[in-house]
Amino acid sequence: MRSLQLPRLSLRLIMLMATVSMPMRSPAAAEVTLAFAGDVMLSDLPGAAIAAGRDPLADFTDIFDSVDIAVANLECVVATVGEPIDKPYTFRAHPQVLDVLARHFSAVSLANNHTGDFGHAAFLEQLELLDKKGIDRFGGGRDCREARLPLLIERHGVRIALLGYNDFQPREFEAGPTWPGVAWAVDEQVSADIKAARSEHRADVVIPVVHWGWEYEPANDRQKALARLMIESGADVVVGGHPHVTQEVEYHQGKLIVYSVGNCVFDGFDPGPSRQGWIFRLRVDPRGMVAWDTLPVKIDDEGTPHIDRDVATPAGSRGDETVTMRPARLEAP
Repeated sequence: MRSLQLPRLSLRLIMLMATVSMPMRSPAAAEVTLAFAGDVMLSDLPGAAIAAGRDPLADFTDIFDSVDIAVANLECVVATVGEPIDKPYTFRAHPQVLDVLARHFSAVSLANNHTGDFGHAAFLEQLELLDKKGIDRFGGGRDCREARLPLLIERHGVRIALLGYNDFQPREFEAGPTWPGVAWAVDEQVSADIKAARSEHRADVVIPVVHWGWEYEPANDRQKALARLMIESGADVVVGGHPHVTQEVEYHQGKLIVYSVGNCVFDGFDPGPSRQGWIFRLRVDPRGMVAWDTLPVKIDDEGTPHIDRDVATPAGSRGDETVTMRPARLEAP
């Protein structure tokens, strides 16, 4: 029996139709993994360790290398200029710490209560140093407009918007129309920023990272109200920090809120909850959160974090209504 011979034009047409009908994103290619570290303070003993040639984050190299995007809250100003402002604790790290920072993190949030410790000149120097080193930043800028812009990162065809806000004193660190600083958590503006991340910046996934809450305490009413407003405004996941302890995790309208991931690199704390934290790991697709977990961290006397294998921590996945506790494991969710 003779085989049917299609004209060359028809074959090309068939190939074209097959190409057009193929999905733009395959399920495997349309997932992105992220890791969020808590407060990373690279002055004092962690800074001294880096100056001596050590890497305080060495235990987590494989963890951060295994994800597409690794994010930290930079709980200090990296600069050589400026004078400390009048407050109990001020942190300024030498620019030599940037090699360690760049080794592990794709981006840092500047929206916190220490990034302005040495004034505008130091803050502006930090922006230049981070940009020169190729470390993406969000939550702070040369003026309020830049501070509130989302950091847009696209991986595997998924467009992610990271927004950063500070909600803890001193408010003098807030950026203004003509001066540098951080994005302050003004409810109406936060809601508008989240909506704009989707409508104007075309993000598939929107994640606000917020510095908030009272130190050493559970999540308070202000945190819960702001987190729920963020979710209702269109955020997929809310990630918090600042209280120096881990806080509650909950779902609101099916979306995840992690109120505080605690400390990551930080010295000066007595043994106890302030020496414990989480690396929050997240897997997303264009619809939002797919799965997540928290890798437990324990911090030694020098402020160096290590993986704590003896603690059960929260984890979950899309469709869950309650948070489950799971023993620590290195494999990502």
